[in-house]
Amino acid sequence: MFFYIDYGWAMVTPPPLKGRGATGNAASARFDALATQADGDWLDMRDSLDDVPPLRTTVSIETPRTIITRNTSPDIPFDRSVNAYRGCEHGCIYCFARPTHAYLGLSPGLDFETKLTAKPTAAALLRAELSKRGYQPKPLAMGTNTDPYQPIEADYRITRALLAVLLEFGHPVTITTKSDRVTADLDLLAKLAAQNLVAVAISVTSLDRTIARSIEPRAPTPARRIDAIRQLAIAGVPVFVSVSPVIPAITDHEIEAILEAAASAGAHAAFTRPVRLPHEVAPLFRAWLDAHYPDRAARVLHLIQSMRDGRDNDPEFGTRMAGKGPYAEMLRRRFAIACARLGLDNRRLVLATDRFRVPSAQLALF
Repeated sequence: MFFYIDYGWAMVTPPPLKGRGATGNAASARFDALATQADGDWLDMRDSLDDVPPLRTTVSIETPRTIITRNTSPDIPFDRSVNAYRGCEHGCIYCFARPTHAYLGLSPGLDFETKLTAKPTAAALLRAELSKRGYQPKPLAMGTNTDPYQPIEADYRITRALLAVLLEFGHPVTITTKSDRVTADLDLLAKLAAQNLVAVAISVTSLDRTIARSIEPRAPTPARRIDAIRQLAIAGVPVFVSVSPVIPAITDHEIEAILEAAASAGAHAAFTRPVRLPHEVAPLFRAWLDAHYPDRAARVLHLIQSMRDGRDNDPEFGTRMAGKGPYAEMLRRRFAIACARLGLDNRRLVLATDRFRVPSAQLALF
């Protein structure tokens, strides 16, 4: 937010908003230069006004022409993905997808977690793309940009519709979520798992409910996520625990405890990533640190930068996901030792691609 003083405009860190991750609605200087310029109207001061109504979540409908997104990144283990939504109400302050909201002319800050977009035609689009002549199946990733089981999935059910199409086509899929809402689709997931067509990763960053509420304010509690791992495992669905991202001096002490809880719940394996702060995420994260953890903000940033060659973010392929340096190596070593002890180091899981078939019009009648 901005306020006027007699020598110009200055930036201050507002207090945290209950139930929200970002502390404000910082504009994207890359795509919306006008939004970064204070013009003296009341909107520049709204965060300091009394009786401002609470932020409400709004959902817009998007009708894209295609639904499968392709990538050629050498350090991402999939080449195609589907996102049912844009933005995410979970409000995770560290979310690397926040900058994508700037492409819509919206802020990666509070807009990302309050102004959402749903794609109700996603399942029909997926059916059409999978039916194209010459399509070659490979695992389709869901939850790569925003969580497919964020709260609005309960109303829109787009993720469920996508899973139904994938099951019909015999197409492999991977799901990453931090929501126990995934268990609402256990019927479909169990059928996919019976054909070796699905793997689910549940993200657990902290077992401390207070810490989790500060970094992921609208995500389900850690206990509910661990229970989701248990339910998936009992249903025969291969389930991983993602201890990601690890935030230095805030969640790094919990690595072993999270792995132990996940192993006890029946997790198949585990993986981890240190926190990344690309583009607009960095200033949002700094403001969040000042609001929630001012006593250790400097230490947290120092440790993050120690893994990124002194920068907030390392954009280089090969190192951007894992980090480098002594601190990053220490985290990797701790994680590997704990996984080996708990039997969570069997990360290899190859999903089937030979079950893929395009349903005929006649079969579709049944």
